[in-house]
Formats: sequence, structure tokens, C-alpha cells
Amino acid sequence: MKARTGKLAHHCWKFRFVCLLSTLFLPGFASAFEARLSGVPEDDPLFSSLTSSSLVFQAQQDSVTDGQDIVAAAQADYKRLIGTLYAAGYFGPSIRIRIDGREAADLSPFANLTSIRQIVLEVETGPHFKFGTAQVAPVAPDTELPETFASGEPASIAAIQDAAVAAVDGWRAKGHAKADIKDQSITANHRSAELDAEVAIDPGPELTFGNLIYQGGSDVRESRVHRITNLPTGERFDPEEARRAATRLRRTGTFRAVDLREAETPNPDGSLDMVLTLVDDRKRRIGFGAELESSDGLSLSAYWLHRNLRGGAERLRFDASIENIGAQSGGTNFRIGTLYSRPATFEADTELTVGFEIKQEDEPLYFLRQVGTTVGLRRVHSERFETEIGLGVFISEVDDNFGVRDFSIYGVPFRVKYDARDNIADPTRGYYIGATAFPYLGYSDATNALYVTGDARFYRGFGMDNRVIAAARVQIGSIIGPTIRETPPDLLFFSGGGGTVRGQPYQSNFVSVGGIDSGGLSFLGLSGELRVKVTQQISAVAFYDAGFVGETANPTGPGNFHAGAGLGARYNTGFGPLRVDLGLPVSGDTTGGPQLYIGIGHAF
Repeated sequence: MKARTGKLAHHCWKFRFVCLLSTLFLPGFASAFEARLSGVPEDDPLFSSLTSSSLVFQAQQDSVTDGQDIVAAAQADYKRLIGTLYAAGYFGPSIRIRIDGREAADLSPFANLTSIRQIVLEVETGPHFKFGTAQVAPVAPDTELPETFASGEPASIAAIQDAAVAAVDGWRAKGHAKADIKDQSITANHRSAELDAEVAIDPGPELTFGNLIYQGGSDVRESRVHRITNLPTGERFDPEEARRAATRLRRTGTFRAVDLREAETPNPDGSLDMVLTLVDDRKRRIGFGAELESSDGLSLSAYWLHRNLRGGAERLRFDASIENIGAQSGGTNFRIGTLYSRPATFEADTELTVGFEIKQEDEPLYFLRQVGTTVGLRRVHSERFETEIGLGVFISEVDDNFGVRDFSIYGVPFRVKYDARDNIADPTRGYYIGATAFPYLGYSDATNALYVTGDARFYRGFGMDNRVIAAARVQIGSIIGPTIRETPPDLLFFSGGGGTVRGQPYQSNFVSVGGIDSGGLSFLGLSGELRVKVTQQISAVAFYDAGFVGETANPTGPGNFHAGAGLGARYNTGFGPLRVDLGLPVSGDTTGGPQLYIGIGHAF
């Protein structure tokens, strides 16, 4: 029995081999085909739209060889190509699809063609129609219809749809939550190549927000859900306010899914209830991170997160990190900290935070051990703009070139952030502005001071699909009031390394006052990057960084300057780019040589 089985397997292998050879070399078997589009110039954007919508071109790219599948794709393309042409404003097209010279529409869908060599899609677009009548009514006050929907403008289905959506949204913004399209009339006049489009809108009644109908699905207490959502019951309906309510819930980080939708029908009193369904995310989460720099060594970080700690969507997070493992200078730094946050404290858009941290910094110019705690309130004014204010206490033991000292500072940190980037992890356009002001009272060896910093980042994409992206960054900082000796060294400014000047060793730029080396009282940093997409996942990067550290609080006063430049690569992982940069010193007093940086996320 075993011998027969082995012999049968041997014959089956020979049969498969013969089939493979036949597929490759005999004309009777199906093979890859050529697809061609005629009638539209290749440099016309319409050419790309037609080929992208074509199932024939998709089948060619996928190397489909089954005859029936290819015929089905060709026959489906009549409708798909007409839809694309209608959307572009061509309402009198003629389309012929030939499979080896035969019209695809005339073939039986069950035709078993064993060999297809060429498919030609012949397109005659006809005239490009313009709008004759272009009307949507009634329109709510202050509604702006798209400029593309007007008499004499190039006609397109998309322009009609955009106008209808704008009209409905205009009424909804005025409280008419159930506004909808009542009727539409679209007529093509082929003699004059004009398209008459009339859209009738039914505004429906003006409504107010009703009750929040919470259908559960979460371990968060219902009272807290209502407080976080903060639905303005009794006020005029506003879709933006409904969107903000859902955003508040998502911002807590507690829920995996948030579904806030309008009830199907209004209440008899003219109110409209909102129906909410929530799905909790996992209560606990662990994360890890790593970054490698050639001179600064390896940095490792980890965190543990607990969501919905007390049933009110609170979060408790513990962080730990070790830096400069194997660094060429300095020692090992570590941080251990915890942060508690509670959303909707005092009001819906304000979050309470309480933090505690222990850290050690063993840097080339100082050794510091510190305990610090902060209590703060973070206010989210919009999706882009937020502020934060708090109380902070930091107690430090320091050993540096000035000797062994103790610092105690008590202050009010204030932070502001405006983020107008299109994508936080991988921006292609927009800008980011952040600033910190930290006035504090100093005790022991510290003196009263005002610590201020600013960070501005700008992004601009060029070419098709933003193939080239220019990015720039400006950093500035100043400590007003004390001398260098009277300032905790972890607040003083240095430059060099991945966060400031790549190509220069970490914290290699500092000042020397009275023969004593230390960080400075001011800082100015400039960075520029040119990111060029090589493929959808890989980008090449050229960068230049420069940094100035000042001896006084004035960043235009005396101090030291250095710069670095280099090349890098980015690999798009989907959650942020994997970054590899190699930098070299350009100016400044350094002997560090090439510097390598590896991490997750852009440098800025």
C-alpha cells in the first residue's frame, strides 16, 4: 500500500510539472493580457481617473488569467467608466471595450476564453458640459454654496452633491436637525452641452437638544458619562455641539467606541433626543519604547496604564525610563513617575492632573537627584488649542562645577499649545506652536526666576501626493532673573543630540563663565528637513540643525554656536515613521565625529 501511494504521488508531481510548463509555453492556455485606454491623453487627469476605476486595469495589475473573470471585468467597466465620465462632467460619452477585437458586451458571460492577449477601452468623451440652471433652494441664511455649482461653470455630479450637502448642513447648523433633500431634477441638454440641475430642500422644523439616552455598554458611571458629554439639553440643536460631546468622550481614552447619534423622530415638544452607546477599551495597557544614539547610548522606556480607575473615566499611569546606557560621556539617567488624570473636573473641557516624579541625571557637567510633584488643570478650548496651569514643587540635590548644592523651587507652570498639523504623527502641512512660562520662587541655593520656552514647527508639502515635504523648527528659551549659579542645572540650556542639533554630541554645546563650564541661561535652535518619498513606505531625508547657548537671559548676547547636518531615512509603520539619521558636525568646537540616531517618530 505504501509503494502504490508513493508511485501515485510521483505521477501527480509529474502531471503538475507538465501543467506548469504548458501554462508558461503553450498558447492554448491563458496568460497575462495587455490593457490599453484610448481617446484620452495620458497627461489628462481624466486618464488616471478612468484607469483607476477600471476593473480591467485592476485585473491586469493582479495578473488575472481566468477568461470568465476577465470578460466579467470588461462588461462591468461600461457602467464604471460612464459613472466616472458623468462625475467629471461628460454626459454624452461613447464607450467601446474590445477583447481581442470583439466587443465585450456581445460576449456571453459564460464564455471560456482560453487566451486573451489585449483589451482596448475606447472612450469618446463628447463635449464637456456646463451648468445651465444650477439651483438649490431653500437655503438657510449665511450658507455658502460651492462656487463650482453655478451657471456657466463646468458641470459635474460632485458639484451637485456638494451643493446639496452644503444646503442641508446649512439648515442643520441653524437647528433644523432633520433637514434633507426633498426632490431633485437633473436634465442634460445635448444640443447646447448644458446640464440643468435643481435640488429642493426640506428644512424641517427647528429643534432643540432633548435628553441624552444612554444605552450603557460601559463600566463608567452614568452620572460621569452625562457630565463628560455635557449635552446642552434645552438649547437649539447644533451638530457641532453634538460632535464636541462625542469628542469629549473619546478624549478620555477610556472608550474603544463612541456612538452618539440623533433619535429617528423629534419629540412632540420640538426637542430631539441623542442616543449614546459606549464600548470600553481594555482597562490596562503596557507599552515599551527604545531609542539609540551612537554617542548617547541606548534609552529604554516603559509604562503601565489603568483606564477608568474609580468608575469615572479616570486614568492612572506609571512611567519608567533609563537613558544613556553605554553613553560615551556622563552616566546613566533614570526617571520614575506617575500621573493621575480625571476628565470633566469643574466643567466638561477641563481635566485635573496630579503627577509625581523621582529622577536622576548623571550628565557630563552635573549630577542631579530630584523629587517633584505637580497639580494642574488642562483646558481644551478646541481640537487644536489647549492650555494648562498648575502648581509645582521640585527639590534637588546637585553636584557640579559650582560644588554641592541644594535647590528648592515652588512655581506656577503655564503651558499653551496650538496644533494645526494635518497629521500629528506624520505631518505634511500646517504648523505647531507651543510655549511654556514657569515663574517660581527659589529657596536654599535657588533664586526667584521666570523660565520661558517656545517651540514653533512648520510643514509644507509639494508635488503630487505631497511627495516632497519641507519642515522647519524654531526653539527659543530664556531664564530671567537669576545667575547661572543660582539656577538648577536641569533648567539650564544645552544643545547637541537628537532633540536639538543632530550631528553634534549630546549636550556638547554649553557656556563657560569665569572658567566654569555649565549650561546657559538662553537658547536658540533652528532646524530644517527635506523629506522626499521614495516609495509609499520609505522616505529619504536631508537635515540641517543649529543651536546657540547664551551666557545671559538674552539669546542675542554672548554665547556659543554649533551646527550639524546629515541624511536619514524614514519607514512608515502605520502608527509613526521609523527614523534613522546619520549626522556630521558642520561648525562648532567638537570632536564627536558621525552621530547615529534611531527611533520612532520624526525628529520634529
